[in-house]
Amino acid sequence: MTITLGLVDSGAGDRHKDALSAARRFDQEGALPVAPDTLGHGTAICDILRHHAPQLRLYNAQVFDARGVTTAAVVAAAIDWLVAQKVDMINLSLGLTKDRDILRRACERAVAANIILIAASPAQGQAVYPSSYEGIIRATGDARCDVSDISFLDSTQADFGGCPRPIRAPGGQPPRGGGASLGTAHISGRAAAYLQGGGAKSTLRDWLVSQAKYVHSERRTK
Repeated sequence: MTITLGLVDSGAGDRHKDALSAARRFDQEGALPVAPDTLGHGTAICDILRHHAPQLRLYNAQVFDARGVTTAAVVAAAIDWLVAQKVDMINLSLGLTKDRDILRRACERAVAANIILIAASPAQGQAVYPSSYEGIIRATGDARCDVSDISFLDSTQADFGGCPRPIRAPGGQPPRGGGASLGTAHISGRAAAYLQGGGAKSTLRDWLVSQAKYVHSERRTK
């Protein structure tokens, strides 16, 4: 079963061209042709996603500028484009500190379209967006987790934790960032593999809970 995933990030490097179905860059001027992933963050996210779900089809929604900065309006435009592409999932390994109506409404439209949204949330500190919106799976990095592990945190900060470390691709450079953003990608990758294997969107959250090696902050289950 082919699963399509929208990548809202800094882009996807050349080694992921074979998995790309469509690509678009978003900034204050609107939708533009994609640029190289100079940050390397989105490429590292793709490494993780495809490690777990090798047959995944990617839709590259490039939202970060060369400094790694974006806005709620730009992320919202990317989400709306991915909704129009009818993707199955959207990975948002990012978090904005302000709650903006334009971003909230875009996420609501995606959830209403039965798209799985998995977004990064810090392990500590203030809430970020879009992970704090209703209907979104909140993920973070959990240092206890290896590449294939999941933790069910069920906390004020996050629903699930994943490995906070990258997958080092052949010839790949270490990515900028880590922690919550990479943990989110590991959770999205595991989720994509579940759907790819015939799992239902309606049972995805329960399946993730069932796969948890760690529950809450201390207890190990497997």
